Amino acid sequence: MTQADALVAEATDDDVEEKKYHLSLEVDIQTVGPCRKHVRVKVPRNDISHFEGLATEEVVKTADVPGFRKGKVPAKLVRRRFVDQIADSVRQRVLMLSLEQLAEENSLDPINEPDFDVESLKIPEEGDFEYEFDVEVRPDFEIPSYDGLKIQRPVREVTGDDVTAYLKKFVGQYATLVDHDGPAESGDFVESSIDFSRNGQPYRGISSVSLRLTPTIRFRDAEIAGFDTLLSGSSAGTVKTFDVVISNEAEQIEMRGEKLAATITVRKVQRQQLAEQNTAFFERIGYGDESELRDEVEGMLRRQVTYEQRQACRRQVLEKITESATWDLPEALVTKQTENALRREVLEMQQAGYTTQQILARENELRQQSISSTRQALKEHFVLDRIATKESIEVTPIDIESEINMMAVQRGESARKVRARLQKSGVIENLEAQIRERKAVDLILRTAQFEDVAAPVATDSDDVQALSLSICGMSSVVVDPNDEDDGKKA
Repeated sequence: MTQADALVAEATDDDVEEKKYHLSLEVDIQTVGPCRKHVRVKVPRNDISHFEGLATEEVVKTADVPGFRKGKVPAKLVRRRFVDQIADSVRQRVLMLSLEQLAEENSLDPINEPDFDVESLKIPEEGDFEYEFDVEVRPDFEIPSYDGLKIQRPVREVTGDDVTAYLKKFVGQYATLVDHDGPAESGDFVESSIDFSRNGQPYRGISSVSLRLTPTIRFRDAEIAGFDTLLSGSSAGTVKTFDVVISNEAEQIEMRGEKLAATITVRKVQRQQLAEQNTAFFERIGYGDESELRDEVEGMLRRQVTYEQRQACRRQVLEKITESATWDLPEALVTKQTENALRREVLEMQQAGYTTQQILARENELRQQSISSTRQALKEHFVLDRIATKESIEVTPIDIESEINMMAVQRGESARKVRARLQKSGVIENLEAQIRERKAVDLILRTAQFEDVAAPVATDSDDVQALSLSICGMSSVVVDPNDEDDGKKA
């Protein structure tokens, strides 16, 4: 446990011998909720007296008391004059050993540190010492059978047309917007303001945002469906009013499922102007010529096919091995882990070479299903973690470096820069867990029985424009949808 680790770090060299001492603990463990235990520990007075004697002996050896030589101060005087020092030493030793012994002799498997304040605990002058705490623990379950699973594997070929279409999207990331005098058409952008109202009262507003005429505009907590049809033919001065329903899994619980009225006012229409694809352009984005970029795009698409296959097979594996995972999880744990689950999905898409807008669209989709998807992801994690432990699966520094190098190549960055960003955002630990779980899935897939099936037609990512904004979390904001950091302005 974390508390025990902290106490061990503070322990003196003499504690090595003390660890051989066995406490006569009385332990009571009660289930008080999903994956949550309440632990009550009683340490008998005899054990406390043992450590009081040790602590007193140590102080006697070093105490500087007028009228006495070091090592000759009466123990009774030492206990009176150095009562706080001795009490702290006893508390540290008793807690350290009792927590260690508790972990060794009981089937607790904590997810995080116990919920109690070490500094607030005091050893009584008389009688036994008791303390208690709550702790979240891993669920207790039987590992399901995972040998010889029947899995459908989606397959599809990467064609020249696929490469050409994706190349257009890739180059489109470097396009600029220019004013357009005519009416807006599908694919154009409208620079607009949006005002949201609730029950007839103003609620939130976006003072300026550039929105593309796509079938769907996706916020983190809501979607505008049929946006291209709604704004088709619009021009400066056009005003449209429509309803927006907040996701049932939005962060703001009180707003889940609420219907807001949205009024959009168009200020101007803009159209994409692609960058001239010359030698200077290809050098700027890190390629020698179009042929080299085309080869790289083909590689990206093949990695995406592999990613799609892996995800489809993984989903089937996880569905099968979590069929019996009917145990509940604490809501606080689910909420805490939501961001980790999102980060993991984003990492996998980055590794597969998806564009920023594709990743953001998927992230916003997940955010609108965050609670249920995180609950399922946690169950998958616990099952895969048990399988990885059973199969002695480990993640090496070489595994992590290999992943970082691959991400760096796919994003056109240095490995050092990618690693620094992962460490700064706290995602590096997610990467290690992701690799370990992937190894567990790979182990399961090695014994699986595959049936190749045609991959379903993928949804065109151009059908969605994603924004790093939550309608319920905004004040008045100005947003550039092409800015990857636009969510920071909310």
